[in-house]
Amino acid sequence: MFAPMGPSVRELAVQAMSSIEQGYDLLAPKFDHTPFRTPDRMLDAVEETLAQAEGSFGAGLDVCCGTGAALGMLRRLCRERVTGVDFSAGMLAEAERVHGGPADGPAMDFVRADARALPPALAASYDLAVSFGAFGHFLPAERPALFRGVHGALRPGGVFAFPIGAPLPMASPLYWASAGFDAVMRVRNAVWRPTFVMYYRTFPFGGVREDLREAGFTVETLPLAQFGRRPDGTPNWRLVLARRT
Repeated sequence: MFAPMGPSVRELAVQAMSSIEQGYDLLAPKFDHTPFRTPDRMLDAVEETLAQAEGSFGAGLDVCCGTGAALGMLRRLCRERVTGVDFSAGMLAEAERVHGGPADGPAMDFVRADARALPPALAASYDLAVSFGAFGHFLPAERPALFRGVHGALRPGGVFAFPIGAPLPMASPLYWASAGFDAVMRVRNAVWRPTFVMYYRTFPFGGVREDLREAGFTVETLPLAQFGRRPDGTPNWRLVLARRT
């Protein structure tokens, strides 16, 4: 549908009618040939901003790593080791296939787990955690458990970093496209089981900041200058730096 090697309309329809886990298991071999993969431009901007603001890190954790788009970035930023966590066996297998071989830099390992309940073995083990493109799979009521888990995986002073976009203006076609998608998904989940949680408008910065603080983080943001600013001067994208104190 999106590219010659990407999924067909039928394959996407089958995925959409599956559970999140099964859907991503099915999509995994072709996921990187869809627009759903985090763009390299975003990964580069986050890497540059983190390197300038924080320097290098010891160990890094990619929460909901998918097929591993961010793992190369983490291997450049981290000195000790890098861990990818995902609950889709198919996505994790693709990440390990692409990134698990011998390479320069820190050791790499992969853990299959639900981000809302990270294994105790990961506790207080990381200096940097990142996540890209996964927050739409968590309902607002699930954010506290997600953030508490990441907080517990970080060492004191460790940073949980992720990009967040400015609210879309109502005049933007993207505003109505995302609102329409969310409405369709709510209807789908009301009439079909298993549910497939994926929403674009359930991660507002105000609520996210409060949930991060409740989980024990201090929160600051840095502009991702590579994406410019809105007419009022505010950045189109910011990098959230939630630090475990």
